[in-house]
Amino acid sequence: MAEHHHKSPDLITEEELRLYFLYLKNDKQVSRSGFNIALCGLKFFYEQTLHREWVTLDPSASSGQALPRRTREKKLLAVLSIAEVRQILMCLRRPYYRVCLTTIYSCGLRLLEGVHLQVTDIDSERRMLHIRHGKGDKDRYVPLPEGTLTLLRQQWSTYHHPVWLFPAPTRAGVPMSSATQPMDESGVQRAFKAALQESGVQKVASVHTLRHSYATHLLEAGVNLRLIQAYLGHSSPKTTALYTT
Repeated sequence: MAEHHHKSPDLITEEELRLYFLYLKNDKQVSRSGFNIALCGLKFFYEQTLHREWVTLDPSASSGQALPRRTREKKLLAVLSIAEVRQILMCLRRPYYRVCLTTIYSCGLRLLEGVHLQVTDIDSERRMLHIRHGKGDKDRYVPLPEGTLTLLRQQWSTYHHPVWLFPAPTRAGVPMSSATQPMDESGVQRAFKAALQESGVQKVASVHTLRHSYATHLLEAGVNLRLIQAYLGHSSPKTTALYTT
């Protein structure tokens, strides 16, 4: 701020302080978090170092006097239709990416949950998938569709890894059954991005969009919101409601 106004900060007027924040917002177009960090930092500096109280920096001041913190933008989450999901998945060239992303969609998983699936997580008898150490270190069970179970069986029969359903690719000549880690999330993200571009689907989407779409499709099929909340592993129904708007 001192560089912007070419003077020592203890000589800057309240109007110049306002102009500086307008400069950050309109000219530099800083992010919401960057704007709020600057506001908090200058508030601390003036109040604690210079012991100066300014209305501009006082959030309790009357409307129109204090600089408001920039609030988080509320954007609608992208949702893919069932046809669009199928169209994207068909464009995945490598089977292990296709099976992984199909499982993520059909079971409503987070990316990390998907790539870390283990052979012992499949409960074939009950048609359930055991998700271990999800967000908040919580376990949960989700329904496992018959078609996805068939794909996972084929996936395992290809590599016969004793632990991971999606083992990390190994160097030439080394069987994937000896991989010590699951596949990397970044590879799945790149594969999805390439398939999205090839599919011609004109929506801004990511791997996580598959999870949003899963929740929305369940709601559209008449599944109770509380049940969807349990499948997604949400603590609050308010979080689940955001996925379905």
